[in-house]
Amino acid sequence: MCAPGQEPAAPVTAAEAMAMAQAGLGWLAAADAGSLTAAEQADCLLSLERAESMHTAARSRVLSAFNAQGGYEDDGHGSAKTWLKWRARITEGAATGAMGWMRQLADHPAVCDAMASGEISESWARRLCEWTDALPEDRRADGDVILLGAATGGAELADLGRLADELRRLTAAPDDDGDDGFTDRGLQLDATFRGAGKLDGDLTPRCTAALSAVLEALGKKAGPEDIRTKWQRDHDALEEACRRLIASGFLPERAGQPTHIQLTMTLDQLRGMPGAADAEAAWAGPAAGPGDDCDATIVPVVAGHVDPEILDRLAAALLRPPASATGQPGAAVQPAANGAEAARRERAESAVRQMVLAAAADLLSGPTGLAAYLRTGVLGGLAASVSLPLDAGAAVETIPVHLRRAVIARDRHRRFPGCGQPPAACHPHHIVPRSEGGPTSLTNMLLLCTFHHLIAVHRWGWGIALTPAGTVIATSPDGTRRLYSHGPPTRAA
Repeated sequence: MCAPGQEPAAPVTAAEAMAMAQAGLGWLAAADAGSLTAAEQADCLLSLERAESMHTAARSRVLSAFNAQGGYEDDGHGSAKTWLKWRARITEGAATGAMGWMRQLADHPAVCDAMASGEISESWARRLCEWTDALPEDRRADGDVILLGAATGGAELADLGRLADELRRLTAAPDDDGDDGFTDRGLQLDATFRGAGKLDGDLTPRCTAALSAVLEALGKKAGPEDIRTKWQRDHDALEEACRRLIASGFLPERAGQPTHIQLTMTLDQLRGMPGAADAEAAWAGPAAGPGDDCDATIVPVVAGHVDPEILDRLAAALLRPPASATGQPGAAVQPAANGAEAARRERAESAVRQMVLAAAADLLSGPTGLAAYLRTGVLGGLAASVSLPLDAGAAVETIPVHLRRAVIARDRHRRFPGCGQPPAACHPHHIVPRSEGGPTSLTNMLLLCTFHHLIAVHRWGWGIALTPAGTVIATSPDGTRRLYSHGPPTRAA
């Protein structure tokens, strides 16, 4: 136990050092932070930042030695990265980051020393390494020393950036090709649970500037009702930028509609049998969310099956011989009964025709239906593969082009109070949802931007009302807040 003001004894082994570090952090994590004074809280925060930097430097040095000696092989792993993932129980991204710091600090020993002593934060160290990596290889060590000296002397990050630019200008070779990270550029999109994704990459300055402009333009708060975090707004801005690109028609083999939906239903649902009420909900998939069907191109696809009972009933009806007027099969028809017999036979033939028409689709549909049976029996190769759809209808727009144009001409811009997005960034929204019988009409639609349409209305539950005077009222999900537009829209010329 140390006396007040006395420095704790330095550890003499790695195990002792780790025990002391974990004990100190464990004490802070369990302490009542609210009982500390503001000065104590500030000291803790500053010390924790220094500890974070020291932790990264220490881990990088230990990991470098562990990797060089092949210590991961003792546990049956093929690399230090996989060892970290499985033994330390960290994600792929975290393991990649640890290996990246290991390699980066090995190339920048002065930065590693500064982090180990807590003189520079982890985030600033990363930025300094990125800047000096742009210098000629034989000048990077000197660049690290110069930038570290300026940082510990009190220079701000912006000042360090300007100093790094000056160093690069002074040290650049006459034939510098201005690579600007072009060789190391890359982007990786990994699909995770249920279609979610993880995006990681190294961007060139030009790509960074373009993406920053997109996020800044589309990631702003949409109003006081917008409670998304900065990260969520940037995510939605990237999605919105991709949506606008797709809708613009500039991508190969893409139409101009913002969403394409396949509405898949069974034949029983199409014919109004049990389960028909669920047919329209069957289109939903991982790429479509609430509200995406408000303005979409929908392609209906009908699938069916073979019902042996129908085949038996149809065969029995077709094989049953017609009865004569005397009641005996095959007996001659008496002249006096010719009229009645003809009428009866006509009714019987009509009934058979109706039965054939009602059962024909069931007979032909599905992977074991008549069409598939003939095709797979006669053809070979890929043409003989089994096909499930019975019918695929033509693409039909939820909102006709002329009506969409009328909504744009009337509204001129988004209609959610306080939002200022142009028509190109908006969707026509059904005020009374189509699922509740709302018509696709000019009086039941208005323009909403992507955020207010897909998130605020269809996910958060904000209500939208269009008054007879042309003004709009937006109501929060709990009904405690109401937002009003300033007045009716300008009348279209």
